[in-house]
Amino acid sequence: MRTTTLALILTVCGLSGCTGSTQEQSEAVATGPQNSLLYAVAWKQTAAEYRALYYQGFNLAKMHVEAAIANRNPTGKPLAVISDLDDTLLLTLDYWGHLVSQDRDFFDDAIWDRWIPDNTVTASPGATEFLRFCADNGIEVFYVTNRDQGEATYQNAMAHLVSLEFPYADEDHLFVLRETSNKQAVQEGIMEDYDAIVLLGDNLNDFSRKYYSTDVDERRELMEQDRKAFGRRNIIFPNPTNGHWLRAIFGDSEPPPSAQNRQTLKEAAMRSRWNP
Repeated sequence: MRTTTLALILTVCGLSGCTGSTQEQSEAVATGPQNSLLYAVAWKQTAAEYRALYYQGFNLAKMHVEAAIANRNPTGKPLAVISDLDDTLLLTLDYWGHLVSQDRDFFDDAIWDRWIPDNTVTASPGATEFLRFCADNGIEVFYVTNRDQGEATYQNAMAHLVSLEFPYADEDHLFVLRETSNKQAVQEGIMEDYDAIVLLGDNLNDFSRKYYSTDVDERRELMEQDRKAFGRRNIIFPNPTNGHWLRAIFGDSEPPPSAQNRQTLKEAAMRSRWNP
């Protein structure tokens, strides 16, 4: 029996190329190449909780819209909703899945610009129902996004709205910023003529430019000052893969892949840690 067992072990090791101890193999795996996007993208791709947060956000938004309709002043400004697009009303899972399949661990702007025209975005959970509810009740929706894929940028963004059959897919309601990520001027312009019930976004900068900070602690403090607005005027959706939270860490919203940036990300992940 012992001879048979030994032979089996030798056979398995011969087929699989076993070398070293189990501990050594574990250490090799642990210290091997790792993609910092894996947890975040896997969560976006699979987690029911990720989708639930979208439903929760749109349910909150609908509650506020219903209340605004019930209390509408017939002589006041018309009611409206202002929303970001990517990772708010639109999911970009194909893009992130492609990055991971290519072993990319940071946002790649060139790939993003090639991916956008393929128009494989999907509506985020609950987005279509919410937007149609707004349209059915005469609540105008304004889409404000910052993108830059050259001359076709606006056309590509409009194609996303049209393909998903979103209401108000027209030039009066879609604003695409190519030169800046600062949406505040456009939003304030809309609010001169409309009473904005809620603002929707996946990034604090979707609500106010003041959050455009390169300091993690300052950004947190600014958010704390506005904490009563979240879930009320400002409704935020989950996005662990990109956004201006990265700018606060790296000084760049789309940091390039490098050993130094990977170390910076690791240090950010260790800001609070157990030290036995």
